[in-house]
Amino acid sequence: MAVQKSRKTPSKRGMHRSHSALAAPAISIDSKSGEIHSRHRISRDGFYRGKKVLQTKADAAAAAAEE
Repeated sequence: MAVQKSRKTPSKRGMHRSHSALAAPAISIDSKSGEIHSRHRISRDGFYRGKKVLQTKADAAAAAAEE
């Protein structure tokens, strides 16, 4: 079994962990609704890249109320 020859110093330990930090999530603002959402994902309003691509429950209820 392999055994380390000497302890890793705090400096070397820090250098080893230098790339382990978590990056902040990429966030976008929708051009039509102004809603904040994750990149390349549909917003909660059903918009993607400024176009309505998904009918939400609120849209269905509003359409039913108009009839």
